[in-house]
Amino acid sequence: MSRAEQRPRWAADRVESTVAEPSGLLDLLGVAAVLLEADGRIDMWSPQAEELFGYAGEEAVGQYAAPLLLHPEHRDAAISLFAEVMVSGRGWAGAFPVRHKDGSTRMVEFRNMRLTDHLGDHYALGLATDRATLRQVERKVALSTRLVSQAPVGLSVLDSELRYLAVNPAMAKMHGLPEAEHVGRAFREVLPGEPFSGAESAMREILATGVPVVDRQVVGRTAADPDNDRAWAVSMYRLEDTHGHVLGIANVVVDVTDRYEAGRRADRAQQRLRLMANGSAHIGTTLEVERTARELADVVVPGLADMVAVDLLDSVLQTGRAELDEGPAQFRAMAVKTAYPSEAGEAIVPPGCLTTYHADHPAAHCVRTRRPLLITHVGSGGHGRIAADAGKAGLLARAGVHTDMAVPLIARDNVIGVMGLARARNPQPFDEDDLALACELAATAALSIDNAVLHEHIRSAAETLQRSLLPRLPARHPGLEVAARYRPAQAFSQVGGDWYDVIPLDGERTVLTVGDVMGSGIDAATTMGRLRTATSTLADLDLDPARVLTHLDRITLGLDPYIATCLYAVYDPRRTRLHLASAGHLPPVLVRAGRPPELLDLPTGVPLGVGGAPFDTTTIALSPGDQLVLYTDGLVETRDDPIDDRLDALLRLLAEAGSTVEETCDRLLGRLRHSTGHDDVALLVARAQPLAP
Repeated sequence: MSRAEQRPRWAADRVESTVAEPSGLLDLLGVAAVLLEADGRIDMWSPQAEELFGYAGEEAVGQYAAPLLLHPEHRDAAISLFAEVMVSGRGWAGAFPVRHKDGSTRMVEFRNMRLTDHLGDHYALGLATDRATLRQVERKVALSTRLVSQAPVGLSVLDSELRYLAVNPAMAKMHGLPEAEHVGRAFREVLPGEPFSGAESAMREILATGVPVVDRQVVGRTAADPDNDRAWAVSMYRLEDTHGHVLGIANVVVDVTDRYEAGRRADRAQQRLRLMANGSAHIGTTLEVERTARELADVVVPGLADMVAVDLLDSVLQTGRAELDEGPAQFRAMAVKTAYPSEAGEAIVPPGCLTTYHADHPAAHCVRTRRPLLITHVGSGGHGRIAADAGKAGLLARAGVHTDMAVPLIARDNVIGVMGLARARNPQPFDEDDLALACELAATAALSIDNAVLHEHIRSAAETLQRSLLPRLPARHPGLEVAARYRPAQAFSQVGGDWYDVIPLDGERTVLTVGDVMGSGIDAATTMGRLRTATSTLADLDLDPARVLTHLDRITLGLDPYIATCLYAVYDPRRTRLHLASAGHLPPVLVRAGRPPELLDLPTGVPLGVGGAPFDTTTIALSPGDQLVLYTDGLVETRDDPIDDRLDALLRLLAEAGSTVEETCDRLLGRLRHSTGHDDVALLVARAQPLAP
């Protein structure tokens, strides 16, 4: 058994475990080895020498090197160099022209050295490679070295365990760590931030698959600039030798922070444009103060802020004017919105509540100075300034509120309120651009809110006037049980000119009338009052209903540009007769016991104020128990339903089980009015009763 065979298995394992994979560089250079005896005869010839010089081993071994490999004109110089190496023992390195087997001349790079065997005999060992190949490799190495050391691009090489082998100065500067301190350290040890975990995962994937990642954006912070985000475009490639063995990872990193910031600025500009367009489209869609405030809150959250509060000066809501000379301003909370559930929501004054902020509060500052206030960083202990009280300051602090701004709501050069905004989950503090956008939105909303406040005051005045002009009816008249209702239009419209009246006449007779002045507002209410007064005056003249409408028509002509509809009826309980005339009004409903309700087929006539058209009086029987329903169009008309369908609904409701006239009024308003709030309503229900002895 040979010694190799006798060697223990553990020794073989040790050799295998310590032997590393070969480098491909020597294969790339094709280094040839030639051993010469002292007399210049070739003793050994490597396969690479066969490739470099063209001679096979059997052609070269035993031959003298000079005649085989050199042109005659180069032999003397070569023999002299050979002798010097053999005598002095000093090696020689350089390039020398060599004759190839095919007769061509090639420049070959040599490393020659003297070797001595155990007998003291000398040999010459020559290591040679093609000079052109060597120069090409040198140029590539020099270029790579220059690029790595001087390029502004960050370059690094990591091994298969993602430990740094080398970095260039640009990469070291990006990381804020000297080049030498990179070597041997793990990637995540140098870049521990969470944004870099994705890059680590990508590198492990590249090591496994070989698929490179090109121009991947990474945003994070390094020791070079720990207070600001930087952006890099990272390309990662797997490194392999000529045999395909994985060596590690190469990273190419370009700082693209300027491009990233420009993109962010462009995105923010687009976001602001979208917010402004959204605000123009959705703020001020109605003339309701609360709804307009909510629309403003809906626009700014979450697009601009994590939370918002819209407060108006209570004096503006009460009187239409900001009264700031009598002590601290009182605010009425109108709208609150948060982007997500948070303790901060509990610190904001809820809608409808009245509050007075302390003098340093941003809202008080805005009202006092008429200027916005930007707090980019709410420092430790600074939450007391932006909170209504100390308890709420703790809620804001726990919620993580870190930036705040307050913007005055200014309309027609008057401060009417304040919009307060804050961020907590959004890590970016408010900046001047955010403040400018908030001021633009606040200006749009302030004008709409002020218009809504003005409308509310005008509407309230019109409604007050309207109600003051309507009669207060006793529950009973001779032979009649009467109930009436008036309902103003909903908040987004204005009070109209609807009216009703019940006028006693001689002979126990009673006038029942309803009317509707076309138009809205104080002018319509005033016109209604004048017509109602005229109707009452004409009723005292005991005229036929058609004659009364003729006179009212002439009066209305003088009230240009208003026109009105009217239904005028006179009930005589002794004769159980009802005399009616209509001026363009909807037909009344007659409900008789045991019979379905019916719309009275009356000559409609033209509205009052048109002029020149005659009116007709119709007489019908109205016996005890019969019920007459007079109404204006606001009870039955809608924007979406045909009028015939709505009148059928009215008849169906009146066909239900009997009730008092008061209950009938409430049922009709409750069942029909909820979907027809765009106009005001006058409703009059009269039921004939037996005359008392």
